[in-house]
Amino acid sequence: MDPAGRGHWSTMKAVTWQGRQDMQVIDVPDAVVEEPTDVVVEITSTGLCGSDLHLYDPLTPFMTEGDVVGHEPMGIVREVGSAVETLQVGDRVVVPFNISCGSCWMCDRGLFSQCETTQNRDTGTGASLFGYSKLYGQVPGGQAELLRVPFGDTLPIKVPHGPTDDRFLFLSDVLPTAWQAVEYADVEDGGTLLVVGAGPIGDMAARIAMHRGLRVIAVDSVRERLARLHGRGAETIDHTEVDGIGDRVRELTDGRGADAVIDAVGMEAHGSPVAETAQKALAFLPKKVQEKLMLNVGSDRLAALMSAIDSVRRGGTISISGVYGAPTDPLPMFQLFDKQVQIRMGQANVRRWSDDILALLEQEDDVLGVESFATHHLPLEDAPEAYRKFRDKEDGMVKVVFTP
Repeated sequence: MDPAGRGHWSTMKAVTWQGRQDMQVIDVPDAVVEEPTDVVVEITSTGLCGSDLHLYDPLTPFMTEGDVVGHEPMGIVREVGSAVETLQVGDRVVVPFNISCGSCWMCDRGLFSQCETTQNRDTGTGASLFGYSKLYGQVPGGQAELLRVPFGDTLPIKVPHGPTDDRFLFLSDVLPTAWQAVEYADVEDGGTLLVVGAGPIGDMAARIAMHRGLRVIAVDSVRERLARLHGRGAETIDHTEVDGIGDRVRELTDGRGADAVIDAVGMEAHGSPVAETAQKALAFLPKKVQEKLMLNVGSDRLAALMSAIDSVRRGGTISISGVYGAPTDPLPMFQLFDKQVQIRMGQANVRRWSDDILALLEQEDDVLGVESFATHHLPLEDAPEAYRKFRDKEDGMVKVVFTP
């Protein structure tokens, strides 16, 4: 029994997937230590991520009723397994979204999102993720009161007590994903970085790039999101007000294009009506058929990526942090080859970057504005409505943090 008096047979509140566009907060069994290397964390804050919306729709074929979702948590260690040596009850930790052992061949090379210990070989995907469907291990997620965390000595990020949760919470996903996107963009000092999508990842990537002294141009259609970045010094483009994003970027870069482009949107991009219609049509098919189609013949909405390809200069780099999930996306290979474009992408290797980011967060000044980054702080019970509003971009919602 933990210090709060919760028995192992008690229940906790958690956000669960119950069907397409149907999230519900219900009672589920408490998280408990299952392996000697586990810790149990009492969640104090947990984020709502843009990729959570993929589970809301369209990745529902890979979900099971009752799955606990969420992968951006932090909190206080309440129980430790017998083999854990570096953490103790009462420590404050942030939990990375991908589950990595820290000691396999991939982890030794900084490729934590490809951890060989937690790879999902039956589905052909990389390291397991908290709260992210059977494609990635079907591990209970962090939008809950408690979370079981494996690899207690190597996975959780220990952070100091004192500052607010928002100072450290985004180490779970937003910060390392944005950090990796900027690293992969590899823009020279004084260069120009185009960020397509000013949601949480694009916003934070722009902040990191500007902190490094780069010129940043951000593209979106939501005025509140563009205003946030304009206020921090970025140039902005509302893509609904221009004939072509690439043409406008070239006007701003001596006709050349951006040195690098970050696609921070991924498969939920607007402007791809055929793919959007096909994704919606899947809902009317049996679930097993949906799975096979999405794994073998599905296609994504590619408007954001096509804009990135058009907007990058010759010899430039495209860094993809927005999630894509289809196996048969058509790409303009001649254009990519002719322009000599480099492409880097993938799930963030959280523990590859976390120490460098933590050192920045521990400075007295909040240089990235993380303490004011979230636009909404809500109780966990409000999660179902928050998912809907976040999907529909209502109420100026950019980043939501739940408090269990």
